[in-house]
Amino acid sequence: MTSTAIIDASSRTLRNFVRWLDGFGEVSLDHQTFFAGRVGGAAKRLYYERPKVGTAAVAPIIFCEAFLPSFRRFFYHKVRFPIADAHFAMGFAFLYEATGDPAYLTRAAHFLDALESSRCPGYAEYCWGYPFDWVTRNGTIPAGTPLVTTTPYVYEAFAHVNALQPLDSRMRIIESIARHVATDIKDFPVSPAASSCSYTPHDSGGVINAAAYRAFMLTAASRLLGRADYWNIAERNLNFVLDSQNADGSWYYAVDGVRDFVDHFHTCFVMKALAKIHALTGHERTHAALSRGLEYYVGNLFDVDGLPKPFSRAPRLTVYKRELYDCAESINLCVLLRDCFPQCDVVLEAVVAGILRDWVKPDGSFRSRRLFLGWDNVPMHRWAQSQMFRSLSFVVAEARRSGSNDQRGSRDRLEPPRPVSKVQIA
Repeated sequence: MTSTAIIDASSRTLRNFVRWLDGFGEVSLDHQTFFAGRVGGAAKRLYYERPKVGTAAVAPIIFCEAFLPSFRRFFYHKVRFPIADAHFAMGFAFLYEATGDPAYLTRAAHFLDALESSRCPGYAEYCWGYPFDWVTRNGTIPAGTPLVTTTPYVYEAFAHVNALQPLDSRMRIIESIARHVATDIKDFPVSPAASSCSYTPHDSGGVINAAAYRAFMLTAASRLLGRADYWNIAERNLNFVLDSQNADGSWYYAVDGVRDFVDHFHTCFVMKALAKIHALTGHERTHAALSRGLEYYVGNLFDVDGLPKPFSRAPRLTVYKRELYDCAESINLCVLLRDCFPQCDVVLEAVVAGILRDWVKPDGSFRSRRLFLGWDNVPMHRWAQSQMFRSLSFVVAEARRSGSNDQRGSRDRLEPPRPVSKVQIA
């Protein structure tokens, strides 16, 4: 169980963060801001197309990222991120469950309204992507292209809030999101029982965490909406994820033979999807995969201080020591797994304590990265202010639900919430 002191400190941190967010606003820069604009995007494209020349083009930008992170404001403007809005909605929903304060539920609903407005244009069903052109090694993904790594978070946000405050309009959006992920995202068979899936409606698949996201979301939708056909799709994607696990318990980013790095938050993405699927279905292979995956995760993706490190197998030189996103996803994963794997409690306590000790800024926001020299203190909602807010809210809500905090009457403590299914909302 998470200690009383950790829950108290997390509760204070969350209240301060909400005050900061009220003042800062709901748009922000991003770690991709350096490459989202015309100049940075051109340099990154050149790097992928002509690596030797491109390295010289991106070197000054990488220097800024490592030593002058605030310079990203000169490369692109602040924007609204649907994936951040989804995390904020879920975080406020958790706080409502933990406190019973209707103001938190109102805030959660506000972010759903924002998501309704930011859906990708040109698609019949509700879906979401990035608000900038994303330059990748496989080409540029235009702004407003649906991403299977973003849309499931929005599904979870709508499902979470709708479970607390049901509305027919929200259910219609939930149904539309499920149709998009089932039909617009494409399957690519890799064996008689398994299929990878596309990252967008337009690519050829092979990214493991993309299939994990889709497998979980369609599993959840099959239960919520009574659609057995969604489970049929999900099971094939699930089998692809399970079959792609390496002998040591890890997962590469993709099965293309090129992107064979192993990093922290993508590993968490895969494992948390498996954890949720197992909780929904009792699927036996997912438990075995989680057991092997957790052994690798704890043994290879934490540093000597017991805190998340970015890579166990890096694709390139990194310019930072630790990442807020890694810490947020580690917290989320450990809360999901600790009932089945008690060692996750030790990891959870260490990571939350580390965040509260070193990563909370005086204004209430979180540091973004620990660089090799100093910190990146630029607040970035997608990377990962919103994810950390949601993760700590999850910790507090689960602590209240389980009754691990038995002290009453303190202003720094939250009241116990009503019981809630972790699978629906985590």
